[in-house]
Amino acid sequence: MKYKIALFLLILFVLNSCQNENDKRLAENKKEAKRKEVIFNNINKGWSFIDEPINEVSEQNETLWKEWREFLKELDGKPKKTIGAFQKKSAAIAKKAMALNNNIPSQFNQPQIKSRISILITKVKMMDLFIHLDKIPDEKVTFLIGEINKELVSLQRQMDKIVQKSKIPQEEGESDFLRMLDTARAIPNTIVDPNLPKVE
Repeated sequence: MKYKIALFLLILFVLNSCQNENDKRLAENKKEAKRKEVIFNNINKGWSFIDEPINEVSEQNETLWKEWREFLKELDGKPKKTIGAFQKKSAAIAKKAMALNNNIPSQFNQPQIKSRISILITKVKMMDLFIHLDKIPDEKVTFLIGEINKELVSLQRQMDKIVQKSKIPQEEGESDFLRMLDTARAIPNTIVDPNLPKVE
């Protein structure tokens, strides 16, 4: 009889502990769902890119430079419903940003533009990395969106500067003077071996 009572109490204890585990798990799931909802709302509020050209030069580039046009087009539109949609959009933006290094118009194929493009790519990749983490740091993602917008403005202003500089007419003899200042032209192309006899 004692064994039956002990067995009964043991079964009752096991069932009670299982019930407590289920309650804990349900409470944790609710907390996690609430946390994800807060992250989604924060990213949703901050997801706003400058997807339109800010000056005439950038607008002209949109028609001439395919990669620039596709990048701006990818920035347009806001994902809806889930954090997974934001992750897919972020990956697509990163892919289009990487393509900006390809086929840069010759007028803009300069170090100033290339450095701004690489900074832009770095920030887009960082945003993509953060948004794909298990615990998404939403404040970092929204901060990087603002930084990406700043880099977009900087890049477009630099394009405008280059175009404005190219419109300034050169003075007579200025191109010759600039060529004389070029240090690469002053260095001889051939290396003279000191062991060879000189021919006069």
